[in-house]
Amino acid sequence: MLAQYIAFCEFLVIIPGMKQTIKHKLKSGYNTYPYWRGLPPQLSNNNKPQGVTMNRIVKILMVLVLPLALFAQNTITGTVTDAKTGNGLAGANVVVGGTTMGAAADVDGYFVIENVPDGTYTLTASVIGYVNGNATLTLPGAGSVDFALTASALEMSALEVFASRATRNTPVAYSDVSKADMELRLASQDIPMALNTTPSVYATMQGGGAGDARVNVRGFNQNNIAIMINGVPVNDMENGWVYWSNWDGVGDATSSIQMQRGLSAVNLATPSVGGTMNIITDPAAFDRGVMFKQEIGNDGFLKSTLNFNSGLINDKLAINGAVVRKIGDGLIDYTWTDAWAYYFGASYALTDADRIEFYAIGAPQRHGQNLYKQNIGVYDEEFAKSLDDYDEAALDKFFEVDRLYNETGSEVSSSYKGKQYFYMYGAREVDRYDPNFMNERENYYHKPQVNLNWYHSFSDAFRLGTTVYFSGGSGGGTGTWGSMAWDYSNPSRIVDYDGTLAKNAARTDGSASGILRNSVNRQWTIGAISKATYNVNENLKVIAGVDWRTAEVNHFYEVRDLLGADYLYWNGNDFDSEADYQKGLGDKFNYYETNTIDWLGGFAQAEYVTDMFSVYGTAGLSTIKYSFVDHFRDDGNGDEYSLESDPISGFQLKGGGLYNIMDGLGVFANFGYIEKVPIFDGVISDVLGTMNPDPQNEKITSVEGGVNFAGLNGMLTLNGNVYYTMWQDRANNRNYTMEDGTEAVISLLGMDQTHMGVELEAAFQPIDLFRLDAAVGIGNWTYDNDVEGSYKNYDTSPATEEEYTYYVKGLKIGDSPQTQIAFAASVFPVDGLQAQVVYKYYDRYYADWSPFTRTALEDGERPEAWQVPAAGVMDLHLTYLLPIEAAGFNFKVFAHVFNALDEVYIQDAVDNSPYNGWDKDHDADDAEVYFGLPRSFNVGLQIER
Repeated sequence: MLAQYIAFCEFLVIIPGMKQTIKHKLKSGYNTYPYWRGLPPQLSNNNKPQGVTMNRIVKILMVLVLPLALFAQNTITGTVTDAKTGNGLAGANVVVGGTTMGAAADVDGYFVIENVPDGTYTLTASVIGYVNGNATLTLPGAGSVDFALTASALEMSALEVFASRATRNTPVAYSDVSKADMELRLASQDIPMALNTTPSVYATMQGGGAGDARVNVRGFNQNNIAIMINGVPVNDMENGWVYWSNWDGVGDATSSIQMQRGLSAVNLATPSVGGTMNIITDPAAFDRGVMFKQEIGNDGFLKSTLNFNSGLINDKLAINGAVVRKIGDGLIDYTWTDAWAYYFGASYALTDADRIEFYAIGAPQRHGQNLYKQNIGVYDEEFAKSLDDYDEAALDKFFEVDRLYNETGSEVSSSYKGKQYFYMYGAREVDRYDPNFMNERENYYHKPQVNLNWYHSFSDAFRLGTTVYFSGGSGGGTGTWGSMAWDYSNPSRIVDYDGTLAKNAARTDGSASGILRNSVNRQWTIGAISKATYNVNENLKVIAGVDWRTAEVNHFYEVRDLLGADYLYWNGNDFDSEADYQKGLGDKFNYYETNTIDWLGGFAQAEYVTDMFSVYGTAGLSTIKYSFVDHFRDDGNGDEYSLESDPISGFQLKGGGLYNIMDGLGVFANFGYIEKVPIFDGVISDVLGTMNPDPQNEKITSVEGGVNFAGLNGMLTLNGNVYYTMWQDRANNRNYTMEDGTEAVISLLGMDQTHMGVELEAAFQPIDLFRLDAAVGIGNWTYDNDVEGSYKNYDTSPATEEEYTYYVKGLKIGDSPQTQIAFAASVFPVDGLQAQVVYKYYDRYYADWSPFTRTALEDGERPEAWQVPAAGVMDLHLTYLLPIEAAGFNFKVFAHVFNALDEVYIQDAVDNSPYNGWDKDHDADDAEVYFGLPRSFNVGLQIER
C-alpha cells in the first residue's frame, strides 16, 4: 500500500504543464508573458521551461495533506504556564529530547505532540523571557506533563518592560502571531502580511514592490496605528507613516508580533487609534545554535538567511545575530529588489541585579516601485466588462495590457552609459540597475535602529528599565524633472528615455531638458524610554515612565541622472551666485528644508490582578514642538527662513477590567479618550513655509467589550468583542492669508467619524491531526455628519465671510473591507509535517476617498464611493521537519503558494480618480486600482542546529 501511494505521489508531481510567468527578451524590449494567455511567439510547446512550477507545488501540497498517518503512536499533551501568574505562555516550544519532535503552545499554553514512539524521554519547555523547564516521561503511560516556568534574568525582558504585551488577564482585544506562525505563512512578504489572519486587519502589498506594503486596522490606516519594535516606536515622527522597506529583514529576526486592536493597553504616551503592533525580535538565547535558510521563488527570487546564537558564555553573555541577502526581478514588471538585512543582539549580566542589552537592526535596500494605480480595464478587460457599473466605452482609452503592468518602468538604449547618483551609506555614482531599462520610481533606503537597554532590580518588588536608542539614515525615491519625452502608446504615459536623451543632446549649451531626480529624506532620531515598576503587593503593580525623543529630517531634491546632459540649470536658491546655477550629479535643487520634532511624554499605570478579576488604568501626557528651516529662502535679513511652533500638548486616559466568571470563561471591557496632537503638516506647511497660529487636537473616544472562552478539554478557544470608536475634529488643513497679510495654515474642523464593529477569533482542534483557526471582523465605519463652518477671507477687499460645507453624512469610510473573514485549516498527518490552507474573504470594501472633496451635493444626493467587488483568496503553506539528522543538524523543507487559485480581484482602489477615471460618477470605470497579485510561490530548505 505504501509503495502504491509513493508511486501515486510521483505521478502527480511529474505531470507536465504549468502556469508560470516568465520574462522574455524580445527585439522590441522587455516584455512579460503569462503562459495562460498564450505562449510568446518564439516559444513552442516543446521548449517551455521546465523545473519547479506552481502547478507542481500545488500538487505536492495536495499530496502531502492526504492522510498519511498510518503509523501514529503515543501522544503527549500538557501546558506551559508562568509560575507566578499561572497564565499560559503562548508560543512556548516543547521538544522531545533525542528526537526532532516538538510543538508550540497555543494562546492558552496548551501543546500536543503526536506520534511519539515508546521510550523514556526528557522534555524541555522554553520561551523567551523564562528559564527552561525539563521533565522526564516514559511511554507508553501517562502522556501528560505540565510546565510552570519562572522569569529569566538574562533573556529578553524587553518583552515585559518596554513592549507592554497583553496577556489573558489584560482587558483588551488582541491577537498573537508566533514565530512558528510567521515561518509557516509569511514567506518573505512584508511583515504586515502576517496579520491578515487576525480580525479587522487588512494588509496588502499595494503595487507589489518589496517593502511597499500598507496595513489598516478597524478602518484606520497606519498613520493611526502605533508600530513598535521591542517597545520602541518606529512611526515616522513627521506624519506617523511606516515605510516597511526600512524594516525589510525584520521578519527573519522576529520572535513574535502582538496586535492590540483599538486604543490598546500600551502605556507609552504614543496615541494608538486603530491599534498597536508590537514586534519582538529574537532574544539572546541560552542555547548555542546556527540556522541557514535558502528560499527560491517566481521571477528570479532568491533569499539566503543565516542566524546564529552563541549560547550562554561564562554564565553572563549571550549573543545572537542574522544576515539576510535578497534579490529578485519582482512579480509585477520592473519591481526588482536588491536588498540586505542584518540583526545583532547581545545580553550581558553585570550583576544579579543589573543587565544590559544591545540590539541593532537594519536593511539597506533598493527596489523598483509600482506607485501608480490603473483603470480596471488596463489590467483585465474581461474583468472590467463583468462589472455592471463599468462603462465599456472607457476601454477605448484604457485598453488592456495585463495584470503585471507597471507604468514606472520603460526601456532605454544599452548604449547609454551615464552614471546615477544616490546617497545611502555614502555617496555613490553607480551604473543603473539594468542596462536595458530604467525605473521612473525607485526606492532606496538604509535606516538602522540601535538600542541600548539597561535593567536594574532594586529589590524583588522594584525594578527599573531604560532604553536609549538611535534611528537614522538616508535614502529616498526617484522621479522625473523638467521637460521629458513621453511615450503615449500605452494606456498611461511612460517615460521615453531615448527620446529624452535625444532632446538633451540637441541642446547646444549642454543643459538638460529633463533629468531623473532623487527626492531625499535624510534623518536621525534619538530617544530614551524609562519605566519604573513597583509591585505594591502580589496583586497591585504600579508603573510610571517617561518617553523622550527628538528628530531632525532633511528633505531635498538632488540630481540623480543627467540623461546625457552636462548639467541642470536651476536658479531658485536665494543664496546661490550665478556660477552655482549649473547643477551636477548629487547637487541639491528645487527645495532643501530641515524639519525638527521634539517630543516629551510621561505616563503612569496601575494594575490590580487576582484570580477572579483584573483592572488597570493609564494616564499619559505628551508635548510636541516643531521647527522648519528653508535653506534656499532668504528671510529678508540675509538668513535662512525659519519657523518654530510653540509646544502643543495632548493626553490620553485609558482603563479597563476583566472578570473571570468561571475557569475558561471571562468577560472584559475597556474605555479610552485621547487628544491627539496634529502631525507636522497640520502645524507647519513645509511646502509654502507657513504656520498654523491655532492648531487643534483631534479627539478620539473608544469603548470596547468582549468575552474570552477556552473549553472542551482544551479543544476550543474563542474570543469575541465589540468596539465603538469615535474620531472627532479630524482637521482639513489649508493655506490661508491672515488679516495682516502674512501666510498661514488654517484648520477647518468638525469632521467626525465613527468606527464600530464586532470581532471574533477562534481556534478548534478536535483531534491531533486537524486544527481550524478563524478570524472575523465586521465593521460599520461611517462619517457622522455634514460639516459646516466659515472663516474670514482676507484675500478679498473688503474681507468676506467664506462658508464651507462637506456633504458626507452617513457615507462609508473607504480604503479597507468592512467585512473580513479568514479561515486557516491545518493538518498534521505525520511527525514534523504541517500543511495549511488559508482562505481570506473580503466584502463591503469602499474605495479610498477624501471627505474634504465632497463640497457639493451631486444631483441632490451624497453618493457612496465605489464599492469594490467581494473577493476570496486562497493560500497554501507546507512545512516538514525531515526525520533525519546529520552531525546534529536538522533539516526542514517548506513551500508556499499565494493566491493558489489565481483569483482575479482588486485589493486597493481609489474612487473617482482624476487620472484614470472616466466620467466621475463613482462607478467602476472611475476608479483606479491595484489588482491582487497573481499566483506566486516560495519554496526552500532550512538547516538548523
